[in-house]
Amino acid sequence: MNKPYIVFDLDDTLFYEQDFLTSAYREIADFVSENNVESVHQKMLELYRQKQDTFAYVAAQYNVSKDDLITMYRSHFPSVSLRAGVLGILENLAGKDIKMGLLTDGRTLTQNHKIDALNIRHFFDKIIISEEFGSEKPNLANYKIFEKPGYDYYYVADNPKKDFVAPNTLGWKTLMITDEEVKKIHQIPDFLDDSYLPQHTLRWENFSEFI
Repeated sequence: MNKPYIVFDLDDTLFYEQDFLTSAYREIADFVSENNVESVHQKMLELYRQKQDTFAYVAAQYNVSKDDLITMYRSHFPSVSLRAGVLGILENLAGKDIKMGLLTDGRTLTQNHKIDALNIRHFFDKIIISEEFGSEKPNLANYKIFEKPGYDYYYVADNPKKDFVAPNTLGWKTLMITDEEVKKIHQIPDFLDDSYLPQHTLRWENFSEFI
């Protein structure tokens, strides 16, 4: 009988990417205006919600390079935390000796900082970050690198635009986390081909029912 091997997405699955953005904006606000951090931070968040160019605004207001601000955003060590219930789930799976992997798109430095800030690296048998791996989801190679005989594979993620079509093709079980959609940065399109859709949708509180 095969054992389960559960591969997780990172951003907007294990934690909210919006929390990373909030953390980065605070660091930038502290850098450009030590005496008015909260006001600058709130202005940046307001501009983001209005879909304005936050970096261009800060660069113009404080005579700093936009490129430097973007670098600071991507390279800062964030103040972030796992979504409610996730730590207990990871600990429970580890306690059952269930193998886990992490598959995430993004820059190597940025994603590694998120992983270390969340203190979750030790849970995973394998971690694949798209920049260092050389391809992004939904490339089949990003998923097949986890495969070995004797396991049934699961992919737990949030974004049907790219997360599920490849593992569906490979015969994995696919699960989409759906709670608190309002906090997710990437919007889900109204229509997608069935091949892009997850086999199951669930809330973290119901995760144990599927594994």
